[in-house]
Amino acid sequence: MRVLHVSGAKGWGGNEQQMVDLIPELSKLGVGNFVFGIENSLLHNECLNRKISFISSKNDKLNTLLNYRYLKTIVKEIKPDLIHLHTSDSLTVFTISDLLFGLKTKTVFSKKGMGTSSSFLSKLKYNYKGIDSIICVSNSVQRDLGIMLNNISKSKTMVIHDCVSLDILNVKANINLRETFDIPYNFKIIGNIANHTNAKDLPTFLNVVDYVINELKNTDIKFVQIGEFTESTSELKQIVKNKKLDQYIFFTDKIKSASSVLNQFDLFLLTSQREGGPTSVLEAMLQGIPVISTEVGLIPEVIQNGENGFFTPIKSVALLAEKIVLLLSNEKLQKQFSAFNIEKVKEQFLAPYIARETFTEYLRILKL
Repeated sequence: MRVLHVSGAKGWGGNEQQMVDLIPELSKLGVGNFVFGIENSLLHNECLNRKISFISSKNDKLNTLLNYRYLKTIVKEIKPDLIHLHTSDSLTVFTISDLLFGLKTKTVFSKKGMGTSSSFLSKLKYNYKGIDSIICVSNSVQRDLGIMLNNISKSKTMVIHDCVSLDILNVKANINLRETFDIPYNFKIIGNIANHTNAKDLPTFLNVVDYVINELKNTDIKFVQIGEFTESTSELKQIVKNKKLDQYIFFTDKIKSASSVLNQFDLFLLTSQREGGPTSVLEAMLQGIPVISTEVGLIPEVIQNGENGFFTPIKSVALLAEKIVLLLSNEKLQKQFSAFNIEKVKEQFLAPYIARETFTEYLRILKL
């Protein structure tokens, strides 16, 4: 079986990590994998590092007329049994290319998350008849996407969760948080990994910090936020300054192999208002880090409230803060959450397990 994976990603996030974790496991199952993406992108570089065959797009943007035609050429030359689309723009390119040139290849689209709104054109491509299967990363994504789909397209959806690789346990961190930010060893570290985008709702993260420190008077805690800076970063830093939290919250910007820093956290805090996964929660769980999160993405599917973590409605600042204080004051509960999480991820969310589910879906579509 030959599979052409298509992605328009230039940066790096959970989606790209999923691809490079999944593809080697698919190879072990006998799949020949090729990636069509942006030249010199982070995905391109990682594929080179992992010896994954990579085909560069005609320019630095996937969704262009040149690439509509080029996709047809690639399909003709490689003759993939199946095309796997991993980003929204890859779905656009496939749809237009198929309408113009008739690719005649079975196709899967992976839907990783939902925005706050979708255009008329988005609805058209999500319902495109040339898509044979839509793999949703969580039940919530399947539910929310279903609102936009007709009955035929809705019947094509299924859920296959994100995966994590045991390899992250062997990656050495290139930053020591306690040394870098002069955090005393008797202080707890609460961490978050999220790029500075609206979906991650980092203002709520900062409001939780404020509530823990200034309302609940827990001043022996430091917060570390890891994620790529954007145009929103200056606003976040201004919130920190206004609330006089400079000595309690530290921003690192994007760091290489962020998952390698997770074992330096005493607790992982997620305050997103929209998620597909996220992978970072699974990575934290694999490393035995207790998780407190808003109720987004796959969180309700991996966390049972009070048994292996806590989750709250989005923007529940006071409740999130209270759960933090409760958990950090209960060492027995921390150990319970840690043990449960490691076992759950190893049993259900490791890359080989998710690769087998994906391969089974490939076989179903190809009727093999």
